[in-house]
Amino acid sequence: MDIQVYASGLLAHRDRLYRCALGKGGLTSNKREGDGATPIGRFTVRELLFRRDRVASPKTGLASHAINVDAGWSDDPADPEYNRQVRRPHRFSHEILYREDGLYDLIVPLGYNDAPPVSGLGSAIFLHVARNDYEPTEGCVAVDRADLIDILYYLEIGDAVVINPLPSSQRPGPRK
Repeated sequence: MDIQVYASGLLAHRDRLYRCALGKGGLTSNKREGDGATPIGRFTVRELLFRRDRVASPKTGLASHAINVDAGWSDDPADPEYNRQVRRPHRFSHEILYREDGLYDLIVPLGYNDAPPVSGLGSAIFLHVARNDYEPTEGCVAVDRADLIDILYYLEIGDAVVINPLPSSQRPGPRK
Protein backbone atom coordinates (compact mmCIF):
# COMPACT_ATOMS: atom_id res chain seq x y z
CA MET A 1 0.00 0.00 0.00
CA ASP A 2 1.42 3.36 -1.01
CA ILE A 3 2.41 6.07 1.44
CA GLN A 4 1.06 9.51 0.54
CA VAL A 5 3.17 12.55 1.47
CA TYR A 6 1.72 16.05 1.26
CA ALA A 7 3.30 19.49 0.97
CA SER A 8 1.73 20.47 4.30
CA GLY A 9 4.06 18.07 6.15
CA LEU A 10 1.66 15.20 6.63
CA LEU A 11 2.15 11.58 5.64
CA ALA A 12 -0.86 9.27 5.19
CA HIS A 13 -0.61 5.49 5.38
CA ARG A 14 -3.29 2.89 6.12
CA ASP A 15 -5.91 5.42 7.31
CA ARG A 16 -3.43 7.10 9.68
CA LEU A 17 -1.85 10.54 9.47
CA TYR A 18 1.69 11.22 10.65
CA ARG A 19 3.63 14.45 10.89
CA CYS A 20 6.68 14.55 8.60
CA ALA A 21 9.56 16.82 7.67
CA LEU A 22 10.34 17.56 4.02
CA GLY A 23 13.20 19.24 2.19
CA LYS A 24 14.27 22.75 3.17
CA GLY A 25 14.01 23.63 -0.54
CA GLY A 26 10.31 22.65 -0.67
CA LEU A 27 8.91 20.21 -3.21
CA THR A 28 10.10 20.11 -6.81
CA SER A 29 9.43 18.33 -10.07
CA ASN A 30 12.90 19.44 -11.25
CA LYS A 31 15.23 17.95 -8.62
CA ARG A 32 18.94 18.80 -8.75
CA GLU A 33 21.81 17.67 -6.55
CA GLY A 34 22.23 19.96 -3.54
CA ASP A 35 18.99 21.95 -3.97
CA GLY A 36 17.57 20.70 -0.65
CA ALA A 37 14.22 19.95 -2.30
CA THR A 38 12.09 16.83 -2.01
CA PRO A 39 11.22 15.40 -5.44
CA ILE A 40 7.56 15.09 -6.46
CA GLY A 41 6.50 11.70 -7.77
CA ARG A 42 5.97 8.03 -6.96
CA PHE A 43 9.06 6.22 -5.71
CA THR A 44 9.15 2.51 -4.88
CA VAL A 45 10.66 1.18 -1.67
CA ARG A 46 12.90 -1.83 -1.88
CA GLU A 47 14.78 -2.25 1.40
CA LEU A 48 15.37 -1.11 4.94
CA LEU A 49 18.82 -0.14 6.20
CA PHE A 50 19.21 0.02 9.98
CA ARG A 51 21.71 0.48 12.81
CA ARG A 52 21.82 -2.88 14.58
CA ASP A 53 23.55 -1.29 17.59
CA ARG A 54 20.64 1.13 18.12
CA VAL A 55 17.49 -0.64 16.97
CA ALA A 56 16.45 -4.25 16.56
CA SER A 57 15.52 -5.18 13.01
CA PRO A 58 11.89 -4.01 12.76
CA LYS A 59 9.22 -6.33 11.42
CA THR A 60 8.68 -5.38 7.78
CA GLY A 61 8.00 -6.89 4.38
CA LEU A 62 11.10 -5.15 3.03
CA ALA A 63 14.52 -6.75 2.77
CA SER A 64 16.44 -5.55 5.83
CA HIS A 65 20.18 -4.91 5.97
CA ALA A 66 22.25 -3.74 8.92
CA ILE A 67 24.64 -0.89 8.20
CA ASN A 68 28.12 -0.65 9.64
CA VAL A 69 30.45 2.20 10.49
CA ASP A 70 31.82 2.17 6.93
CA ALA A 71 28.40 2.71 5.27
CA GLY A 72 28.01 5.70 2.96
CA TRP A 73 25.86 6.88 0.05
CA SER A 74 27.44 8.62 -2.94
CA ASP A 75 26.16 12.15 -3.61
CA ASP A 76 28.91 13.19 -6.03
CA PRO A 77 27.71 13.54 -9.65
CA ALA A 78 31.27 12.73 -10.83
CA ASP A 79 31.25 9.38 -9.00
CA PRO A 80 30.59 6.25 -11.11
CA GLU A 81 28.70 4.98 -8.01
CA TYR A 82 26.50 8.12 -7.84
CA ASN A 83 23.28 7.62 -5.86
CA ARG A 84 24.37 4.19 -4.61
CA GLN A 85 25.41 2.84 -1.25
CA VAL A 86 29.20 2.87 -0.95
CA ARG A 87 31.79 1.68 1.53
CA ARG A 88 33.83 4.33 3.34
CA PRO A 89 36.42 5.59 3.00
CA HIS A 90 35.29 6.64 -0.46
CA ARG A 91 37.24 9.04 -2.65
CA PHE A 92 34.11 10.88 -3.86
CA SER A 93 31.70 13.00 -1.81
CA HIS A 94 29.17 10.90 0.09
CA GLU A 95 26.66 10.88 2.93
CA ILE A 96 27.73 9.09 6.09
CA LEU A 97 24.98 6.58 6.94
CA TYR A 98 26.37 5.60 10.35
CA ARG A 99 25.46 8.89 12.05
CA GLU A 100 25.68 9.91 15.69
CA ASP A 101 22.41 11.91 15.69
CA GLY A 102 20.11 8.91 15.11
CA LEU A 103 18.48 10.27 11.94
CA TYR A 104 19.71 7.33 9.91
CA ASP A 105 19.09 4.61 12.50
CA LEU A 106 16.31 3.50 10.12
CA ILE A 107 16.59 4.32 6.41
CA VAL A 108 14.27 3.39 3.55
CA PRO A 109 15.95 4.46 0.29
CA LEU A 110 13.34 5.72 -2.15
CA GLY A 111 13.53 4.61 -5.78
CA TYR A 112 14.38 8.12 -6.98
CA ASN A 113 16.93 8.56 -9.80
CA ASP A 114 18.25 5.05 -9.43
CA ALA A 115 17.29 3.04 -12.52
CA PRO A 116 19.88 4.04 -13.64
CA PRO A 117 21.06 7.14 -11.75
CA VAL A 118 21.48 10.27 -13.86
CA SER A 119 24.38 12.41 -12.70
CA GLY A 120 23.29 15.62 -11.00
CA LEU A 121 19.56 14.85 -10.71
CA GLY A 122 19.72 14.18 -6.98
CA SER A 123 20.76 11.41 -4.66
CA ALA A 124 20.20 9.91 -1.22
CA ILE A 125 16.44 10.50 -1.09
CA PHE A 126 15.30 8.50 1.94
CA LEU A 127 12.44 7.96 4.32
CA HIS A 128 14.19 8.26 7.70
CA VAL A 129 13.91 9.38 11.33
CA ALA A 130 13.01 13.05 11.90
CA ARG A 131 14.71 15.47 14.25
CA ASN A 132 12.73 16.18 17.43
CA ASP A 133 11.67 19.59 16.07
CA TYR A 134 10.90 18.24 12.56
CA GLU A 135 13.54 20.55 11.12
CA PRO A 136 13.51 20.40 7.29
CA THR A 137 15.67 17.77 5.61
CA GLU A 138 18.11 17.99 2.69
CA GLY A 139 15.40 16.51 0.42
CA CYS A 140 14.21 13.42 2.27
CA VAL A 141 10.96 12.58 4.04
CA ALA A 142 11.42 12.16 7.80
CA VAL A 143 9.02 10.95 10.51
CA ASP A 144 9.18 10.19 14.22
CA ARG A 145 11.10 6.97 15.00
CA ALA A 146 8.07 5.21 16.54
CA ASP A 147 5.93 6.26 13.56
CA LEU A 148 8.52 4.90 11.13
CA ILE A 149 8.59 1.57 12.95
CA ASP A 150 4.78 1.48 12.71
CA ILE A 151 4.87 2.27 8.98
CA LEU A 152 7.62 -0.31 8.33
CA TYR A 153 5.46 -3.08 9.77
CA TYR A 154 3.08 -2.77 6.80
CA LEU A 155 5.56 -1.98 4.02
CA GLU A 156 6.30 -4.55 1.35
CA ILE A 157 8.58 -4.64 -1.66
CA GLY A 158 6.83 -2.81 -4.48
CA ASP A 159 5.03 -0.32 -2.23
CA ALA A 160 5.84 3.31 -2.90
CA VAL A 161 6.11 6.73 -1.35
CA VAL A 162 4.03 9.20 -3.37
CA ILE A 163 5.10 12.79 -2.82
CA ASN A 164 2.25 15.11 -3.73
CA PRO A 165 2.41 18.87 -4.33
CA LEU A 166 -1.08 19.17 -2.77
CA PRO A 167 -1.60 20.22 0.83
CA SER A 168 -3.15 17.45 2.93
CA SER A 169 -6.44 19.39 3.04
CA GLN A 170 -6.83 18.61 -0.68
CA ARG A 171 -6.00 14.91 -0.42
CA PRO A 172 -8.41 12.56 -2.11
CA GLY A 173 -11.08 10.98 0.05
CA PRO A 174 -11.43 7.26 0.66
CA ARG A 175 -11.99 5.09 -2.39
CA LYS A 176 -15.47 3.66 -2.77
